[in-house]
Amino acid sequence: MTDRQLDRAPTVFEGQRFRVVAMELTCRQGGTGCREVVMPANAVVIVPMLDPETVVMIRNKRFAIGQTLWELPAGTLESGEAPQGGAARELLEETGYEATELTPLIEFYPSPGFCTELMTVFRATGLTFHGQNLDDTEQITVELVPLDDAVQMVRDNRVRDGKTIAAMLYHMRFPGH
Repeated sequence: MTDRQLDRAPTVFEGQRFRVVAMELTCRQGGTGCREVVMPANAVVIVPMLDPETVVMIRNKRFAIGQTLWELPAGTLESGEAPQGGAARELLEETGYEATELTPLIEFYPSPGFCTELMTVFRATGLTFHGQNLDDTEQITVELVPLDDAVQMVRDNRVRDGKTIAAMLYHMRFPGH
């Protein structure tokens, strides 16, 4: 399935943050089937390192699940925005920190079974605090966490956000990347 096919697929729902289209697929045994595909903008995830042993994490109140989660800062790209620019913007908005260096680490699809979203992970270093600039609907608290504690939080299931788990473990496994 190409982007062009998705763009031509009939829209089932269009919201402020994503569109849902209905795709007609050819089945292995012949015939056709239909699948809905969620099409949000792509997103970024940032691993902000205050120093080599301290990661800047957030406690983010997520209305969809009615819980406050431990997360890394992240967000959706604006129309036409490059991932690095989006990472810088989201880092400043959510944590109040600006980075002198944003290093791309990895890209991944968090839910490719039904969603087109591509996430790009960056490591942020050379951090300077300027103050948060949250959207009106965001409820985010910034926490400075020792890196070893953050990894333990992933291990003991206190971090339950998939993008944070993937980004943290990648950062730990491939620190020089």
